[in-house]
Amino acid sequence: MSSISLNVKPRGKPIPTLPREITIKSEETGATLYATLAKQSNFSVHRLRITKGSDGTHIPNNKDITLYNTGLRNQSQICVKDLGPQLGWRTVFIIEYLGPLLIHPLFLFVLRPFIYRSPVPLPAPSDLQLLTCALLTIHFLKRELETIFVHRFSLATMPAMNIFRNSAHYWILAGFNMAYWVFAPNSPTARTEANPILLYAGLALFVFGELANLSTHLTLRNLRKPGSTTRAIPTGLGFSWVTCPNYLFEVIAWLGVYLVSDLNWSVIIFIIVGASTMAIWAKQKERRYRRDFGDKYKRKRFVMFPGIF
Repeated sequence: MSSISLNVKPRGKPIPTLPREITIKSEETGATLYATLAKQSNFSVHRLRITKGSDGTHIPNNKDITLYNTGLRNQSQICVKDLGPQLGWRTVFIIEYLGPLLIHPLFLFVLRPFIYRSPVPLPAPSDLQLLTCALLTIHFLKRELETIFVHRFSLATMPAMNIFRNSAHYWILAGFNMAYWVFAPNSPTARTEANPILLYAGLALFVFGELANLSTHLTLRNLRKPGSTTRAIPTGLGFSWVTCPNYLFEVIAWLGVYLVSDLNWSVIIFIIVGASTMAIWAKQKERRYRRDFGDKYKRKRFVMFPGIF
């Protein structure tokens, strides 16, 4: 293998221990380049982002492409950026879902008498409130287990400070906000008699949505080999309807919670915000599939909701 010398330039804030030049084999991979610079700069490999000095093209940290194939040649310049402290994506998701997983039982069984001040003792939680809490606990426990045992991540880390922004959606909107209004003594869910149409339709939607969502996540997991970022074209339940059936089934499960909660407005607000975000991700995923797979990919007209969007 032929060796090349690369001129190294920091991008953004300086990296004191970053070498000004490195010598490396042109047939080495992007992963080797990252590992070499991380070792010499005493940084985690996940804190670094390397781009070509000539055109700013990102050099990926993977084993699937050689430095020669990226266009790097002898005396090429590369720019190295310090992305700051990082957190693993698996850790991020565990923290995000842990909030509502703990908040709802705490609100219902521990904090309720202290939050809803009343001159008379509060009535015990209704069966509908207990059931809604159970569905929410099942949902977020499932998300935690999928994070640990099912999901594989194309990106290893994210900036550590982003954890506060990411967690706010779940801890505040799906956690404190939803728990306060669903478990209140004057909430529609506090009634002694549930609407049977809403109750059974909601349970059916929840069970179907959760199981179908799990099926989709297992399909997506099996598309990528461990340690690889290479994907195949997904097929299976829902993928002939929309680009991202996992998002579709997620919304269906939450609509089930909405019906069981007797149409509590805090649940539908969470659904609207979450579905809007997932719709953006679904459009991006469709564009990525078309770009990555070309004519091999059967383009989808709808990315998230069949016949609608």
